[in-house]
Amino acid sequence: MFASIRNVKPMLLVLAIALGVAAECREASAASPETAVFAGGCFWCVEADFEKVKGVVEAVSGFAGGTVKNPSYKQVVRGGTGHYEAVEITYDPDQVSYAQLLHLFFRSVDPTDAGGQFCDRGDSYRTAIFVSDPAEKAAAEQAKAKAQKALGQTVVTPILAAAPFYPAEEYHQDYYRKSDLILTRFGPKSKAEAYKRYRDGCGRDRRVRQLWGDAAPFAGS
Repeated sequence: MFASIRNVKPMLLVLAIALGVAAECREASAASPETAVFAGGCFWCVEADFEKVKGVVEAVSGFAGGTVKNPSYKQVVRGGTGHYEAVEITYDPDQVSYAQLLHLFFRSVDPTDAGGQFCDRGDSYRTAIFVSDPAEKAAAEQAKAKAQKALGQTVVTPILAAAPFYPAEEYHQDYYRKSDLILTRFGPKSKAEAYKRYRDGCGRDRRVRQLWGDAAPFAGS
């Protein structure tokens, strides 16, 4: 009996070491979050779409591809800064891949439109994919080719080298679900309701459904 008691502590020590090693292995095998930057017209809409995707940790509205540091929204929409309205998507690659995000992106926009997106016209509303390394570039080129083949039309979305991403002002973030009131032409509305009216009035979902049909992942969601 005393011999068995003496063996308990060594056994517990071995168990503790085994559990610690297993925990370290799990931490080592868990992939670090990665980011993707897409421009798809109104960043409110792109943010709202991708925050629905399983594996997306966060989507931030902002600007990329321009020449002015930390531009304001007014500067960008006025023109001349060279920026696109873009969204930085942080995602868990163990749950969703970059290739899957690209597939969803192309089917959530009109990649045949070189002059903007839907009712929003001008350079800042054009589509684009910003890539940070050769692997992302290759994946983006493959996704673009597949989108073009699926549509049977020329896809004009450029694949651009990664550029500094500047978050937009706080009031733009998560606009689609904010409850504070703003004054619209329909009277006082929450930002969430104003967003829904804007999205419907701009014809985003109608055009995406027209292009992609049942392959459109977010239209009407």
